[in-house]
Amino acid sequence: MLGWFAFLWLSPGPAPYHYRLVEEGGIDKFSKLGLDAWPDLGISKQEILVDGVDEPVAVGYLARRGNTKPVMLAWENQAGEPVVFVDNKLSELTMLAPAIAKHVPKDAVVFAWWDTSRQIQLLTGLETVFTSHLSGPLITPSLWQPRIEAIEKYEREFWGSTASAEEKGKFQRFAAALSAESTEGAAMLRELAGGREAYVVVHVSDLYKLGLMRPDRIGVAYKDFPLKGGDVHGLSAMVKRWELDNNYTSHTLHGLSEDNMRAYFLTDEKSKDTLLAQMLPNTPSQLGELKAVQLVHKQGGYVVYKIPSAQPSNT
Repeated sequence: MLGWFAFLWLSPGPAPYHYRLVEEGGIDKFSKLGLDAWPDLGISKQEILVDGVDEPVAVGYLARRGNTKPVMLAWENQAGEPVVFVDNKLSELTMLAPAIAKHVPKDAVVFAWWDTSRQIQLLTGLETVFTSHLSGPLITPSLWQPRIEAIEKYEREFWGSTASAEEKGKFQRFAAALSAESTEGAAMLRELAGGREAYVVVHVSDLYKLGLMRPDRIGVAYKDFPLKGGDVHGLSAMVKRWELDNNYTSHTLHGLSEDNMRAYFLTDEKSKDTLLAQMLPNTPSQLGELKAVQLVHKQGGYVVYKIPSAQPSNT
């Protein structure tokens, strides 16, 4: 499959993959997704196909309410590396959404990566800063670069992306805040909130996305490890050995399934000082140590913080 990817992407042309609708219907038709709390959602299952490859490289589940634009809720990469989206666990999201809806005030504003923002807005009805499918950064194998413009065009057309220049600019500012030193980054988020009560939701996979978007500010690598029979100690030893062998500085883990764990690594010391790195449980730091924002909730790979209305004192 990877060899065929290489052939396709060394030959400039249209986007060589496409979404194919497999089936669609209400939540009763997709009971395994666990969306009983949202009975009004319409779901479609899409396979992502590459020309000349028999099996899909990914499978996605899109949701919408009425005639609104679809939101990607669940994504399963099957090509050995992230393609278009990063793998997520829908069960974590469906447990997070009710907690946010219950505890975040209705008049507050929520920051999150644009794909997470759209999911939160769909499942909670809360106001999120980002509402459009921003398609950035594009997650593609490096060999796909010769067709990056074709991919961008195809993604815009498929999702009906109509983000304004203002929204795109705010998202760039949001990414800059996450990649800044923690105190500076929190101040940038307060500025973006414009004086309103605000919360920020981050996920461990945001490290990878931010690393693609701001490689000069944060270095990120990842590797998947097997979790055999729940052997957590054996997994910990493998992850630490990989970190040492590659001279990485810290890591955080996210379970993709019962037998597969993904480790995200920070590749240098300066990356550990970024706001996003300190908001996540990167070894050896622990959640709750960060003073620039206030820890509110954790659910799986998600962590929720409140942005203080004023800079907290060092004491």
